[in-house]
Amino acid sequence: MKKKLKNQNIIHLLSTLVIIVLINYLSSALFLRLDLTSDNRYTLTKTTKQILDSLDDIVYIQLFLDGDMPVGFKRMQKSIKEMIDEFKLIANDNIEYEIINPSASDDKGKRAAIYRDIYQRGLNPTNVHDKDNEGGTSQKLLFPGAIITYGEKETSVNFLKNNSGFSAEQNLNNSIQSIEYKLIDAIRRLTVKKKQRIAFIEGHGELDEYEVGDITKSLSKYYLIDRVNIKGHNTILNPYSTIIIAKPQNSFPEKDKFVIDQYIMNGGKVIWFIDPIKVSMDSLSTGSSTFALINDLNINDQLFRYGVRINPKIIQDIQCSIIPINTALAGEKTKFSPASWLYSPLIMPPANNNITKDLNLIKSNFASNIDIIKSNKDVKYKILLSSSQNSKLTSAPFLVSLEQINNKLNPSEFNSSNLPIAVLLEGKFESVFKNRMLNTFIDNKSYIYKEKSIDTKMIVISDGDIIRNEVRRRADGILISPLGLDRYTKQTFGNKEFVMNVVHYMTNEAELLKLRSKNIKLRVLNKSKVKQERLKWQLINIILPILIIILFGIIISRWRKIKYSK
Repeated sequence: MKKKLKNQNIIHLLSTLVIIVLINYLSSALFLRLDLTSDNRYTLTKTTKQILDSLDDIVYIQLFLDGDMPVGFKRMQKSIKEMIDEFKLIANDNIEYEIINPSASDDKGKRAAIYRDIYQRGLNPTNVHDKDNEGGTSQKLLFPGAIITYGEKETSVNFLKNNSGFSAEQNLNNSIQSIEYKLIDAIRRLTVKKKQRIAFIEGHGELDEYEVGDITKSLSKYYLIDRVNIKGHNTILNPYSTIIIAKPQNSFPEKDKFVIDQYIMNGGKVIWFIDPIKVSMDSLSTGSSTFALINDLNINDQLFRYGVRINPKIIQDIQCSIIPINTALAGEKTKFSPASWLYSPLIMPPANNNITKDLNLIKSNFASNIDIIKSNKDVKYKILLSSSQNSKLTSAPFLVSLEQINNKLNPSEFNSSNLPIAVLLEGKFESVFKNRMLNTFIDNKSYIYKEKSIDTKMIVISDGDIIRNEVRRRADGILISPLGLDRYTKQTFGNKEFVMNVVHYMTNEAELLKLRSKNIKLRVLNKSKVKQERLKWQLINIILPILIIILFGIIISRWRKIKYSK
């Protein structure tokens, strides 16, 4: 009997050991992670997983965010580390990383050299003021970014967003929301084997290579960029996935219109930056006044057939940028003062689509309004940018003068709201050359004309200055300013990121842009309440667990005494 019982115990023990080993094996072979957060902050998108799974070499990430930092940046560091760890699990160990404190050295010279090297490699520093427990403040230089290396290629990622319209907590939260997008975008940029081709159209007075120099430099990290003069050649645009028409000043010949039209009919994508009104900024800066005249580009019929009309009117908006104005009296020393410039609306990008979500204000200059012509049921429309609720329209021709700054503002005149400035059109477009004689436009007898397009898309923007960077021509060379930088206020607007997102969307990178729609809820503590109740919660967190343990011990001791006394 005893021997039988002993054998049963041995069998039970061995069975238990086998089950434990089997469970361990299955748990190591089968990987399962559950994201129980309400905003799915730890769930990677399908696009991210595909890019990571396709890696065939090591991606090495250097995160330069470590050391003594404010709590917000520690939270950012923790979120970045967690995201990279998630990446490692999908990428089959093709992700490696290290976290570096660029301020670790006690030698000021070495620190300065490290800062300079990091900055030259593309990371932007930020100064933060941190408060200590005694009420004092200390200033720290942080580099909230990473350098990512793949083979011999390298790129930089700046995580911190700095939208002047948001609080510091909101900017940090928006930065954390975009971690997955920024990391996977950089990895995709390094690992892509074949770049798509994009063309800036020229030959009609468009912005030159210097005036779009900054955006061209940024786009060249993703695409092959050319400048193309159509000259009526039917197939000249065929190699390009997207073309950009940036602020033309001269009318389009019918042959060029035909080439663009048939490019669209065959699935090509076009981004139109069109000024329907011509305003000479040189005349305005030197003579204090100029005339706003209609700019006939000979494309109104074409855009109308596709579904939009850009009106020859200028938007004035109370929500506008400021410009420096000389307020000194005649004969006195020049004195510049800031003044609101109603002709330069500051556009608040909507948060309801992936192209404009979380962007900074976008600066425009002499923008016009766009009418949507809903005659084609096969085309869908979405307004990307619009004026504020306090705007008005002025029809050309009219006089533009700096003296208007001195006029008293009448808010009741600004009774137009949300005037469209940028519109996305998607679907099947009709050719503007339908039912027209085509012999003069076709240079090849084998060319096949299409009167209706396959599914494609275009974006029409009624302000060419949105894509234009400032250019200063000096004796020592040409200086190209960053797109969106206001030299007077030193503020950087969201123009560059908007144009980049527009191009990404047009080149079928929509799945990647969906990462920007990830929304992590901001849960901010009430700072005044934290300060008032700090001691109370410290005592609760320290003393209450000890009291619970003591109470539990007393109850157990009492229960054992009662049980065994019987």
